[in-house]
Amino acid sequence: MNRSSKQLFLVTGANGFVGSNLVEYLYTQNVNVRAMLRDPKKATKLKHLDIEVMIGDLMDKESLQRCCEGVYGIYHIAALFNQAGLPESKFFEVNVQGTKRLLDAAIEAGVKRFVHCSTNGVHGDIKGPPADESAPYSPCDEYQRSKVEGEKLVLEYFSNNKINGVVIRPAMIYGPGDTRLFKIFRMIQKKRFFYVGKGDAWCHFIDVRDLVRSFHLAMQNENIKNGVFLIAGERQIRLNEVVDFIADELKVKRPWLHIPLKPMQALGTLCELLCAPFGIQPPLYKRRVDFFIKNRSFNTTRARQELGFVPQRKLEEELRDIINWYQEKGWLARSPGTH
Repeated sequence: MNRSSKQLFLVTGANGFVGSNLVEYLYTQNVNVRAMLRDPKKATKLKHLDIEVMIGDLMDKESLQRCCEGVYGIYHIAALFNQAGLPESKFFEVNVQGTKRLLDAAIEAGVKRFVHCSTNGVHGDIKGPPADESAPYSPCDEYQRSKVEGEKLVLEYFSNNKINGVVIRPAMIYGPGDTRLFKIFRMIQKKRFFYVGKGDAWCHFIDVRDLVRSFHLAMQNENIKNGVFLIAGERQIRLNEVVDFIADELKVKRPWLHIPLKPMQALGTLCELLCAPFGIQPPLYKRRVDFFIKNRSFNTTRARQELGFVPQRKLEEELRDIINWYQEKGWLARSPGTH
């Protein structure tokens, strides 16, 4: 059976880090994929794949109706990610109202299943790690608040039997191709990295290569009609342990400088206030400070038992793969004695 005769699956946000990895993975699984993105010029990551690409915008109802036509299931990855200086209303416009437009278009088109990408950030700072799916909502910023409301909306549609599906809450996403965490690796190599506070907060990552498998499993397990799943890697780890491992792999001295927390929080707030009127990204903002102090640690028993999800790689292997990718791109210098 060729792809065109199979059920069709739509991936929103297909040109992003997660979305493009998901499209590529589904393609390797011989899934018939339609990739939705806003700007056709940004489809470079998908050009090597024999897939259908359609232009769609979460703000444009008609474009969503076109994208949903003939689709069996939707992987909703598109979202407005955290950007300092944006008004909270903008996050809600995309991550809540945009999701509603997509859901309504999906129902109108007869789509059967909806897998929604949320975030572990809906839980905020984990007070008693590791947290499971029953942990309360405790968002810390505009982005996380919008993701809470978007998730609630999706679950309401599921509960009312308008459409069935699953909500996935990924841990901190990384992997080869990720650019968001690159600054940390570069600062460590250049010996400019410093901790804010103690630097011993719990971290929990998920490799994008494992995450996309979890999405596929969620779509396939159609007996789960209204589920929420935390998806995370094989183990939690302290932030300073991650930093030390990266430093050792890069063969540089382990960072040792610790900056007091409260002055950095105040500076982050000030930077945001000063930069917001000009629409520019501040050099430091509150979310970056939170990275050093807020616990992120999760119990993924439900995903293992109900979805059959098991991470395929050890954390150390994942970090080495990321370092190798940065070095292959020339973004990080290779350590002496490596090729």
